Amino acid sequence: MRAALALTLIAVVACGDGGDGAPDAVDADAAVDAAVDAAPPSWPFALPVGFPVPRLPPGERLSAGLAELGRHLFYDVRLSGNGTQACAGCHLQARAFTDGRVTSVGSTGEVLRRNAMSLTNVAYNPAYTWASPVTRTLEAQALIPMFGKHPVELGATGHEPAILARLAADPSYPARFAAAFPDDPAPIAMGNVVAALAAFQRRLISGDSRVDRYRRGELTALTESERRGQELFFSETLECHHCHGGFNFTIAVDDASRPTQDVQFFNTGLYQRYPDVDPGLWEFTFAEADRGRFRPPSLRNVAVTAPYMHDGSVATLEEVVAIYERGGRAIATGPNAGDGRDNPNKSPLVAGFPLSDQERADLLAFLRALTDDHFLTDPTLADPFAPAPQESP
Repeated sequence: MRAALALTLIAVVACGDGGDGAPDAVDADAAVDAAVDAAPPSWPFALPVGFPVPRLPPGERLSAGLAELGRHLFYDVRLSGNGTQACAGCHLQARAFTDGRVTSVGSTGEVLRRNAMSLTNVAYNPAYTWASPVTRTLEAQALIPMFGKHPVELGATGHEPAILARLAADPSYPARFAAAFPDDPAPIAMGNVVAALAAFQRRLISGDSRVDRYRRGELTALTESERRGQELFFSETLECHHCHGGFNFTIAVDDASRPTQDVQFFNTGLYQRYPDVDPGLWEFTFAEADRGRFRPPSLRNVAVTAPYMHDGSVATLEEVVAIYERGGRAIATGPNAGDGRDNPNKSPLVAGFPLSDQERADLLAFLRALTDDHFLTDPTLADPFAPAPQESP
C-alpha cells in the first residue's frame, strides 16, 4: 500500500518544496481515504507533555533502529544521484531543519522555486509541501525530492542501482538494514530507504521552548515582554492563533485521535496577484479562489527559519509582522508590484491591526521564545558522519 500510494502521489505533486478559517478550508479527504486509518496506541519515543500521539500511516511501522537508520540516510550524500547532496543539504538542524536560503538549490545546482520548510514536528502534519492537499504521508513526500525531475533535487531517478550499491558497500549499512527489516531477504531497497527516512523525520519532535516550559508551570521561563506578546498573539485583535494556534502553533495539524486528516490553506495577501510560477493550491484545484493559498506552517522555532513565506521573499521576522500588521504586503515596483490587501482571495483573518512600538517588540519577543534550543542541538538528531568535536588542550 505504501508504494502504491507514494507512486500515485509523485505523479501528480508539484516538486520544489523544498480559527474559523472556513472560507479557506479545502477538504481533500476523499482523495486520500486510504491514507487515513487507526493509529497505534503508543509511540516508541518520548513525547512532550501535552502532545498527542502522532498518526502512523497504515502499513508503516516505527522503531528506534529504523529511525536511526533513517538518520544516517538523511545525512548521507550518497543518496543523491551524483553523490553530492543529502536531505540535510536543505534541512540543517541548527536552522530547525531549514536551509537559510531564499529558495533551495538541488544537487545539480538547479535553483528551486520554494523555500525549504522546517521539519519541526512533521509527524503531526496532515499534508506535506507548501500547497499539496494530496501528499499525506512522509513516505509520499520523500519521493518528491528523491525522484522528482522538475526540478531536480536529489536526482535519484535513473541512479537507483548505483545508490543502492553505494549503500551496500558501506561497512555499516548492511547490518543496519538487516536489523531494521529482519523479515526482508534483500533489505537494502529503495522502499526501505524511504521508510527509514520517514521514521527519522517522525523523531523530529520539538516541545521544549521557553513557551512550553512556561505552560508547564515554570512561570519565570518567560519575561514580562514575552508574556505580553503571548497575550497579543492569542488576542482577537491580532487573530494570529486562528491559523497558528494549538500545541504545534498551526491549525494544519493531525494526530492519532482525529478521525480524518483535515488541512486548510490560506491566502495571506503576500501579492496582489500571486505569480504564475507558484500559484499555490490552484495547481491542484484550478479554482481561481485557490490562487495564492498555502498551508500555514508551524511557528515553532520560527526565529531561526528565515527567510519566510513559500518563496522566501520576506527576509526577517520583523518584516513578517509588518505585513500582517498592514493586512497584506505592498510591493512598489517590479513585475509583482501591487497591494496584497487588494487580493480578492485574501483570507478575512488577515485584516491588519494597530501595534505600538512596545507591542510590536513584545510580539516579536514571544515568537522568539518559541525557539527550542535542545531540538536545535540534540546530538541524537545530528549528523552521524560529522567529525567529533576536538577537545581543548
